[in-house]
Amino acid sequence: MLRPLQDRVVIKMMESEETTKSGIILSANSKEKPQIAEVIAVGPGLKQDGKIVPLEVKTGDKVVVSKYSGTEVKYEEEELIIVRENDILAVVE
Repeated sequence: MLRPLQDRVVIKMMESEETTKSGIILSANSKEKPQIAEVIAVGPGLKQDGKIVPLEVKTGDKVVVSKYSGTEVKYEEEELIIVRENDILAVVE
């Protein structure tokens, strides 16, 4: 498993719906990039004034991330993204 460093978070983008609420099927080209992801792994936190400040998100959280943020990586046949905590906009509850 990937172990992120400092304030980095490993996320997996959730699949966007392929049909609209009215039942129209969307082609792959017309779909928007999803912004909701699942947190796969969390770093220990950022060091400030000699202390490590833990991150607010935890493994398993569903989060909203900035579009086109982070670094895409392929690990064990999975498409993952590594982002900094400040690229996460909200936790979905």
